[in-house]
Amino acid sequence: MKKATKFTHLSRPPAGLGTAVNYSAARASTLLFERAEDLYRNDIRGYGRHGTQVHDALADMFTELEGGAGTVLFPSGLAACTYPILAMVKTGDHVLLTDSSYGPVRNFCMRHLKRMGIETEIYNPRIGANIASLIRENTAVIMLESPGSLTFEIQDTPAIVKAAQARNVTTIIDNTWSAGLVYNPLAMGVDVSCHAATKYYGGHSDVMYGAAICRTEALHSQVKNIAKDFGNASSPEDAYQVLRGFRSILTRFEHQQASALKIAAWLAKHPKVAQVLHPALPEHPDHALWQRDFTGSACIFSVILNPTSDADVLTFINGLKLFGIGFSYGGFESLAIHCDPQLRRSHSEKLKGPLIRFACGLEDAGDLQADIEQAFHTIS
Repeated sequence: MKKATKFTHLSRPPAGLGTAVNYSAARASTLLFERAEDLYRNDIRGYGRHGTQVHDALADMFTELEGGAGTVLFPSGLAACTYPILAMVKTGDHVLLTDSSYGPVRNFCMRHLKRMGIETEIYNPRIGANIASLIRENTAVIMLESPGSLTFEIQDTPAIVKAAQARNVTTIIDNTWSAGLVYNPLAMGVDVSCHAATKYYGGHSDVMYGAAICRTEALHSQVKNIAKDFGNASSPEDAYQVLRGFRSILTRFEHQQASALKIAAWLAKHPKVAQVLHPALPEHPDHALWQRDFTGSACIFSVILNPTSDADVLTFINGLKLFGIGFSYGGFESLAIHCDPQLRRSHSEKLKGPLIRFACGLEDAGDLQADIEQAFHTIS
C-alpha cells in the first residue's frame, strides 16, 4: 500500500457496532489487574506513565512510517533527540555532532553531556566519508541532521553511516524536516531517526510531541529503557492529536512543499536576495546529494538577504502580514524568523548577509509571495 492508504487505515480499532474511528484518549495513572501475580510482569503495561492504547497505535504508525523495529514516544521533539543520545553514551565517551544541528540539541550536548564527562566535538556537516578521521576509540554517537537547521546543508548520510558502522558507532539523525515522507535514513543504515512530531504531525501548532524510531529491536530496547527509567511520559490527548495528524499529513505536506519550492524559486531571482538555501533548487551546493537521497522537499527554507542593517531585517519581518513571527513549522500558518541571533557555527563560511527562515503553511502560494514582495518595499 502507498503511504496515503496506510495512514488512513492503520492503527485504528477493529470495526464493530458503532466503533470509534480512532482509539480514545484514555486517561489513567493506576492500571488494575485481576491477579496480584500480574503486577510485576515485564511483557505488559503496569502503570499509566507507560502509555495507553492510543500511544501504542501512534508508535506503530511511526514505526511503519520509516520501517523501523520500534518507536519510543516523547513529550517534545527535543526529548526525542536527547534521550536516544543518553541511551548510547557513558562517562568518558566522545560524541560527534553536526555543526548544523538544531540549537537546543547543541545546548544539551555542550552543557549537560559535558557535566557527565562526555566530550562533544562539532564536525562540518559536509564532511562525508572524511568523518572517519574524527572517529576515536571512545566515539559512541554521531548525531546528524539533514538538511541542517537554518542553513540547510545536506549530509552524505550513507558515507557517514559506512564509516560509523566500521567502528561500531551509533548514528542518530534528526529527520523532522522531511517528516519521514521524502527521506528514509533507517534504510541507509542510520540507527535512530528522531522527529519533532510537534511540526507536521501536530499540524495545527497546538501540540508538542516527539518520536524516536529505532532500526533494530536492541536499539529500541535501549531507548525505551532509558525513557522509562528517566520518567518519560506523554499525555494521551497529545498522542491522540498526533495520531489524528497522520490521517491528513500527506495532503498538507504536499501543499506546503509545493508552496515553499515555488516561493524559493521566485526569491532566488529577487534583486534583494543574495542566496536561497533550499536543497531542491539546482543552485544549492548539495543539490546532487538531495536528488540522490530524497524523493521530495519540505515547507521550510532560508534566504540570505543582500547586506543590510538589523533594523531593516526587523522592519521587513514586521512588515509581513500573512507570515506569523514565531518558531516551528509544519502548522497551518506560515512563519518567518530572523535567524542571526541564534546562528552558531564552527565550520561554515560567513554568510553574505542576514539570514531569514520561511516556513510555508496552508495559505495560497501566490498570496504568500505577494506578502513577501510588499514587505520588501518597507526596506531600503
